[in-house]
Amino acid sequence: MMDPSNNHHAVTLTVNGQTRTESLPPNLLLSEYLRDHLRLTGTHVGCDTSQCGACTVLVDGAAVKSCTVLVVQLPGTTIETVEGLGRPDQLHPVQEAFREAHALQCGFCTPGVLMTAVALLNGDPHPTDAEIRRGLDGIICRCTGYENIVAAVTRAGNGMAAAQEVG
Repeated sequence: MMDPSNNHHAVTLTVNGQTRTESLPPNLLLSEYLRDHLRLTGTHVGCDTSQCGACTVLVDGAAVKSCTVLVVQLPGTTIETVEGLGRPDQLHPVQEAFREAHALQCGFCTPGVLMTAVALLNGDPHPTDAEIRRGLDGIICRCTGYENIVAAVTRAGNGMAAAQEVG
């Protein structure tokens, strides 16, 4: 619904488990909304052209580059950012696997890689190395060479599958 007095749109969405309704301009990118309005600065913007993937978040469980979508396109959706994955005292299995496998260096791309890996593993907890590489194809990491990232995603998938069997 548009407010004609200021050209803003009322948008309701859930971010990291918190539902909110806000009046937002029609040209506001999801990356800007997350970083500038909600102060969720784990969503990094590296290129503004959807090439690097550092801004990837989950929208209704799917990996989406947040620099390519307008918030007004997302009413009623559920968005998860890297801040919503785990807590310092209880990391998400993907975060734990990345720590254990030393799958990051500078860390700039890491939030986007983590969110992409979560989406990939939610669809298939046991992807092959080729499927992991294909799933991470939209992420540019200039530091790691990807080997440890692939190992971390495999480790995380095994951990997530084991947790599902127990839980």
